Amino acid sequence: MILHKHFQISIRYFLLVTAILVVAPTFAQRKTRIQIEHADNFRYNARFNKDIQQLIGHVKLRQDSTIITCDSAYLNDKIRNIDAFGNVHININDTLNLFGDRLHYNGKKRIAEFYGNVKLEDSRAVLTTEHLVFNRISGIAFYDVGGTIVSDSNVLQSQRGDYDTKSKIFYFKKNVVLTNPDQVTHADTLIYNTINKTAYFRGPTLIRGNNSVVQVVDGWYNTENGMVQMRKRPEISSGQQQLTADSIRYNNHNGFGRAFGHISVLDTLHNLMVKGRYAEIWNNKGLTFVTDSAVAITYEKQDSMFLHADTLWVYFDRKHQAKKMLAYHSVRFFRTDLQGKCDSLAYAVSDSVIRLYHSPVLWTGKNQLTADSIFIIVDNNQLDSLIMFNTSFIISSDTLKNYNQIKGRNMVGYFRNNQIYRLKVDGNAQSVYWVRDERKHLIGINKAESSYMVIGVKNNDIKTINYIEKASETMYPEKDLPKDGRILKGFSWQATLRPQSKYDIFRKRTK
Repeated sequence: MILHKHFQISIRYFLLVTAILVVAPTFAQRKTRIQIEHADNFRYNARFNKDIQQLIGHVKLRQDSTIITCDSAYLNDKIRNIDAFGNVHININDTLNLFGDRLHYNGKKRIAEFYGNVKLEDSRAVLTTEHLVFNRISGIAFYDVGGTIVSDSNVLQSQRGDYDTKSKIFYFKKNVVLTNPDQVTHADTLIYNTINKTAYFRGPTLIRGNNSVVQVVDGWYNTENGMVQMRKRPEISSGQQQLTADSIRYNNHNGFGRAFGHISVLDTLHNLMVKGRYAEIWNNKGLTFVTDSAVAITYEKQDSMFLHADTLWVYFDRKHQAKKMLAYHSVRFFRTDLQGKCDSLAYAVSDSVIRLYHSPVLWTGKNQLTADSIFIIVDNNQLDSLIMFNTSFIISSDTLKNYNQIKGRNMVGYFRNNQIYRLKVDGNAQSVYWVRDERKHLIGINKAESSYMVIGVKNNDIKTINYIEKASETMYPEKDLPKDGRILKGFSWQATLRPQSKYDIFRKRTK
């Protein structure tokens, strides 16, 4: 009996030692199996589970090019599973490292699941989280309990995320925050390529920079070269300025960008909006250029002005507030009480002066005003006065065939309730005036010349003419004044060019 008992113990010991010694070469023959390269202690309890080995102290395991080290582990040889504990570390091809407090590893599917103080490191980024699942076959790591990724100067955080270690691309979902020295991005969904340093936005995204806020639902941003591409009606706010377009391409480094399709630039402080279909933005220079159906709108309580030109240039100050607007070529504008056209126009916000150059024409009520250049002064969104320089000419329609006319070198007009009530003519003043009684019956045609005149206007009709200096004046009966004598030199009635509505400013007309 004693011999038999001793024989049984010897057989068990032999089998245990043989299993431990043979396991390494057996695993080496089959690459998918797990090799035990080192452990300070081995424990094997057949009554607990004959397939599980307990490894304790400086444990080192290998499967193909993957090395696993930890303080202790349970190895199930049959199903090739590992449960590792304490200072767990996986190294793959010497290029990818994963760390954690605890690991469950499925050797058949080659899936590693880490728990506690998890960290993934490669040459491109460092990911930290509390729970991570890594698929060795696909090379994709996944977390859903919140994670942080550091890649160069970029820090990304999200509730959920995938990292493709082969393509070096992160996929973030829910409560995404991307932080770098230039800006902070909040997104619902974001894809980040660590190779080309590009973040792709999918869904509502808010980007806060040093001087601007961007809202976008689709686009990308290169964190290295500062290039941004945004689609689906992005909006950029900077101070009192807002820019919206179908798509925007912008460089954060040099402040230059382009906007395309249904563009809107709004200055909320000065109630100025500029629209068009193509724009260029120089933020560092405080300049925006708009063309292709370009229109500027100044919003006022009582009335708004709509202005169209081939190109519009808007200049902004350091606070991103509009300070000046320039309009070039085929300028036409409409306001209920004032319409006009010219070849170029300048509007200075600081002094509220609108300057019209190159054959300008103004219409207010029955009056048409022309000169080499015209300045319009606006005060508290009300027309205050205007100045006409060189070859100034005012025509008002008396009937379909008769015209009151005032001509001179320079003129100054004054507005009351946005209507001209007084005109001063300085230099070579001439007038043709159809005088009527209270019943509108014609009395005669008055022709006068003087060096200086003051004209009183009421309801857009000439009521009085005062000559400050000696004048030459004649009242003609209608029959005694030939038709060519009823027109002053330089007369040009341009009613067909007058904008009739805010839509008419886009129409190209000829005389």
